[in-house]
Amino acid sequence: MALKKILLIFMGIMFAQLVSAQEGLPIYTDYLTDNYYLIHPSMAGAANCAKIRMTGRQQWFGQDDAPKLLTLSANGRIGDTQSAIGGILYTDKNGYHSNSGAYLTYAHHLLFSRSEVDLNMLSFGLSAGFIQYKLDETTFLFDGPDPIIDGIVQSETNFNIDLGFSYQYLDFYAHATVKNVLNNAGVNNDIEITSNLRRYLLSVGSVFGKYGSTWSYEPSFMFQYKDGTQEASIDINAKVYKSMEFGTIWGGLSYRTSLDGAEFINSSNNVSSQKLQQITPILGINIKQFMFAYNYTYQSNSLVFTNGGFHQFTLGYNFNCKRERYDCNCPAVN
Repeated sequence: MALKKILLIFMGIMFAQLVSAQEGLPIYTDYLTDNYYLIHPSMAGAANCAKIRMTGRQQWFGQDDAPKLLTLSANGRIGDTQSAIGGILYTDKNGYHSNSGAYLTYAHHLLFSRSEVDLNMLSFGLSAGFIQYKLDETTFLFDGPDPIIDGIVQSETNFNIDLGFSYQYLDFYAHATVKNVLNNAGVNNDIEITSNLRRYLLSVGSVFGKYGSTWSYEPSFMFQYKDGTQEASIDINAKVYKSMEFGTIWGGLSYRTSLDGAEFINSSNNVSSQKLQQITPILGINIKQFMFAYNYTYQSNSLVFTNGGFHQFTLGYNFNCKRERYDCNCPAVN
């Protein structure tokens, strides 16, 4: 029975790595570091500055082949028009699996208010790009021919699209996006769920602050649903901003929990279930046109691969800035 428990846990970890490594650009909490464009294409060019954001994420320090993620994104308006463009490059490695991608985005922003003083804007965005999946089987151990192990680096490149919209009214915002709209073969075409990487995202939030105060507060949440595996999770977030002479300092806390549990065999040989639970504190600072942020994700489940956390850094640069156009607490736009 002990061997059975070990095998079940091992299979669960490997299956989770397989799905994660083929999901395209993974969704963590880096969108909270002034980086909503990374997950919502409709946010390209929504701000009064063009933006460049670079993130690096390292999980489980000290573990071989631990998950690593690097992203680079840029977006901005096309001159003085209501249209915007953006681009994303990323590479995600998770054990024997890895995927890299490149996306181009077009977004359009419709302003419904009488002037640019009051924010009332509906935005649409479409991203299209390529994802290259890799599975390195060169170090797999097996005796003789195996029908499912080729002993090579398998590689497959697929095309996919993301589409979504955003609505921002004064201090309130809402974003909805469908990611990976098309079915992809990946490098595991015999496993049905890896061909359907479709994911639905919904983000809602608002920023509160007294007139003339240097403090503002932003509660928000994000719901996501994976169509292929029928998994759902929710992020509950809270951020606080403090305006300074040199810029802004800010921080926050994010709590992610899954709405579905994963079953495993416990020490009493009974079937138990646990839900994903992650807590992520976030710290950031804006100094003139530069931005730096750090977040640390701690997984609080009782059954985990390792107790080590996930570290992520974000570096940002704003350029081609115009004046703050709107009279609102809307840090993602002004």
